[in-house]
Amino acid sequence: MPSRVPKTARKLSFSSLIVSLACTVSLSAAACGGSSDQAPAVADDSASEEANVVQEEFGVLPDGQQVSVFTLTNANGIVIRAIDYGGIIVSIMAPDREGEFADIVLGYDDLGGYLDVSPYFGAVIGRYGNRIAGGRFTLDGTDYELATNDNTNHLHGGNVGYDKVLWSGTIFERADGVGVTFAYESAAGEEGYPGALSAEFDYFLSNDDELVIDYRATTDAPTPVNLTHHTYFNLAGSGDVLGHELMINADRYTPVDATLIPTGEWAPVAGTPFDFTVPTAIGARIGDDDEQLVRGLGYDHNFVLVRDDDGTSVSAGGDLSAMVSAARVVDPVSGRVLEVETTEPGLQFYSGNFLDGTITGKRGQTYEHRSGFCLESQHFPDSPNQPGFPSTTLRPGEQYRSRTIYRFGADR
Repeated sequence: MPSRVPKTARKLSFSSLIVSLACTVSLSAAACGGSSDQAPAVADDSASEEANVVQEEFGVLPDGQQVSVFTLTNANGIVIRAIDYGGIIVSIMAPDREGEFADIVLGYDDLGGYLDVSPYFGAVIGRYGNRIAGGRFTLDGTDYELATNDNTNHLHGGNVGYDKVLWSGTIFERADGVGVTFAYESAAGEEGYPGALSAEFDYFLSNDDELVIDYRATTDAPTPVNLTHHTYFNLAGSGDVLGHELMINADRYTPVDATLIPTGEWAPVAGTPFDFTVPTAIGARIGDDDEQLVRGLGYDHNFVLVRDDDGTSVSAGGDLSAMVSAARVVDPVSGRVLEVETTEPGLQFYSGNFLDGTITGKRGQTYEHRSGFCLESQHFPDSPNQPGFPSTTLRPGEQYRSRTIYRFGADR
């Protein structure tokens, strides 16, 4: 049975995000074996007294390398489990309005599932998240060719992106929570990208019920970098997500062509099925006769977040002081709430369009059509080929910085 915590321990303020989004509206508008992914339950009817983090074995890769799982627990009993293979978050245990805990992310019970068929469940994505047209780009006068693993396009870093490599994990603890730092050395030429990239990111679970993801990278040659996170959320814990109510802090989005590459346009959301400036059920307009929805088989689009600089001056180097509210999702039945804040200029909303019932995930669940959604903070898709988009080029001497916060709570 799910464990419980007192309601008083679960109260969380969402006022800052609501105010920000309300202002926006008023102005205009992803070998073998291992442990189960089910997170350890809170032992009794009270919240945990201290945050802690534990490292254990999760499985073994075909080449013999061991995969570890890091279990992060905060003072309120929220538990996040992440593995060093792909930086994959395998579970997040979060409470509903009654204090009942459930796992709110899609995935597998063991490592084998992630090695077999996984649509980027819970993974960190790189070197470039999202699509690059034709798997080609030109940088400083030199042409580069990447893997075309999404029909004619490059997707999520290629055939062996950062979601399919083993990162090194280091635990850290702070007064306000616990975390793990994952690091990876990406060789020059890996998947066709120029420059050796030293990449790392933190998962930090705070006692304020926030998952803070901090990305950092340096390079020895100019290269595009666009790191993101691909967890599939389902705040109800099962079923589809069509009844989840979504609000996105964006009055524009980037339409796509038939291969899901942006056309270069920054189109207004007003009057379209892409207007989530007020809370709207994900399924409310997903079946509309709209060319963009037909091309994406639903929502699979980049939203241009509202920020003072319109995102045009957001560089690959990033500015951690430039956090903006990105999205808020509520499951009306359970009351669970997910908020997203980020330094990134864009947010990819994906409505689980390619889940088709062929994947059996955790606890024997069959992942049917639209049984999860993703909110991927990012620079825009195909930016290396789109001069009108914020730059994703990282150069020697610069440091790539990016931060995204996923905040968990319950609507009373």
